[in-house]
Amino acid sequence: MTVGVGAGAAHLGVDRVVDLGPLHPAAHGAYRLRLAVSGPADDPVITSATPLVGHLHRGAEKLFEVRDYRQILALANRHDWLAAFCNEMAVAMAVERMLGMTVPDRASWLRTAFCELNRALALVVFLAPVAEAGGRGPRHVAARDGLVRARESVQRVLEEAAGGRIHFMANRVGGLREDVPAGWRDGVRAALDVVARGLDAARSVTVSDGDFRHRHRGLGVLTTGAALRLGVTGPAGRAAGVDLDLRRDDPGPAHAELGVTPRLGTRGDALDRVECMLDDADQALRLVRSCLDRLPPGPVNLRLPKAVKPPEGSVYVWTEAPLGVTGVHLVSRGDRTPWRLKLRTPSFNNVQALSPLLVGCRVADLPTVLASFAVVVGDIDR
Repeated sequence: MTVGVGAGAAHLGVDRVVDLGPLHPAAHGAYRLRLAVSGPADDPVITSATPLVGHLHRGAEKLFEVRDYRQILALANRHDWLAAFCNEMAVAMAVERMLGMTVPDRASWLRTAFCELNRALALVVFLAPVAEAGGRGPRHVAARDGLVRARESVQRVLEEAAGGRIHFMANRVGGLREDVPAGWRDGVRAALDVVARGLDAARSVTVSDGDFRHRHRGLGVLTTGAALRLGVTGPAGRAAGVDLDLRRDDPGPAHAELGVTPRLGTRGDALDRVECMLDDADQALRLVRSCLDRLPPGPVNLRLPKAVKPPEGSVYVWTEAPLGVTGVHLVSRGDRTPWRLKLRTPSFNNVQALSPLLVGCRVADLPTVLASFAVVVGDIDR
């Protein structure tokens, strides 16, 4: 983090720009926070915060409109690389709904297992710096290393099934590209054990640690009203008391049978957000195990015509991605390419909540608050 300070910064009420870097042409993205601060120069307090986004503007939505329905799935997972499978599945589901398709049962259960593995992967990535920031002792280093091992174990089994480490490209219109390899379920169960150990270590140095709870309680409060007004979803929204989880409220066939019980926060602060991320990760492990135990036999895709042409009309599909609601509004004119494809993505929507939740925070607490509020910058600049 670098701080650009204007002239007269030693005085009160100076406008400062905090850049979250590195701002390098090869970096995956950048956003800036414009902070107005007041109070003592050695311990200022934030009085207003404005996220400044759109530095790269990848133009993902327009790229969808010049590729056919088979090709667009290659674009669907690149703006949020920590929710790659969930994103491509949402686009595939939108096309399938317009075509009136029902994917095979095995594909539906495997999709659910992949989504929950993707959720666990994303959350351990965000929890690793939170665990390490709690201190520099052996327990904190062990917790960070445990979460790194957890991430690698999940990425390994996803790569074995899909062939890609980051951009999985496992979905296709009508199901999945191919079935999982022999012995894959045993590998997943072993990976889940690694993740469970990593989460236990992370919990011991975060929400189960008295010092951590004291430091994070009351920091970066997002009220339920503000979260509802801004449409904040996912762990950040549930930490603020927004009782919404599409896996429970609008489930697919597999989630409807598994049952999801999300944790709701009561304070909407940094501590609640960390607790909700840990709870989501724990629940993801339980759901994956249930999917593996109940995975039915059969095909994983449907036979498609050479040219996929949904009928004229529109459809909206949403799903619960790791950081919140991902929605796809697809409009077709009966051609081989979408006429319009609009994305509703969690990071782009949630980042605006930084404006209310940072007000009143000390500048010294800014890294702690931001670490508890997970966003993917590529999704902001989609």
